[in-house]
Amino acid sequence: MEHTTNKVIQRLISEGAYLKPSKNTRVLAILDSLAQDSGISQYELGKRLNLSGAMINQYLKQLQAEGLVEFLPVNGKSYHYELTVDGERQRRRMFSDYSSETICLYTTIKDFVLERLEELERRGMSRLALFGASETCEVVLSALKESSFQVVLVMDNNRDKQGTTFLGHVVSAPHLLEQVDCDAVVITSFGRQDEIYEQLEPVAAKRGFEIVRF
Repeated sequence: MEHTTNKVIQRLISEGAYLKPSKNTRVLAILDSLAQDSGISQYELGKRLNLSGAMINQYLKQLQAEGLVEFLPVNGKSYHYELTVDGERQRRRMFSDYSSETICLYTTIKDFVLERLEELERRGMSRLALFGASETCEVVLSALKESSFQVVLVMDNNRDKQGTTFLGHVVSAPHLLEQVDCDAVVITSFGRQDEIYEQLEPVAAKRGFEIVRF
């Protein structure tokens, strides 16, 4: 289960615009990748983590100098990289620190979601529809478990998602808003807030629900 975190770190390194990866993040990603596959080449390691070959080489030499990674020659041109006992110990320590920080961030986002919905709760508007079956929706659903809100519908424009189950909710097409009574629709797609808002405006005017975006 620990190694699944490597995929999250890879995305942070390749896509992060605000949460820029630190040196520690890259080191953890390299150690974790080697723990999964010690036979991985420098080229594949760089490709996986979106780092240049020169940077990967620099990190590996540093880890070797620190006694965390051992270089085992395969032939005259390539090496097999293996974590030492200290390297595995360091990976576990860094993973623990990373997990703690991630949980704190996750909790902060959940608190932000509940604060954004406080006004609805004060007005007794408890029936919510969520638009966007994505990672954001997962966080919102988790936050709502600690509230009095009721999720009556989860929607998405993606036809491949429609009819599938998302955390216990069947993903529906947006046209079902015409048939379901809700007090507000929460846009749970951070990347398409404005586009979905414009899509919802005519239906909201007709059906009388509010639109909430973050």
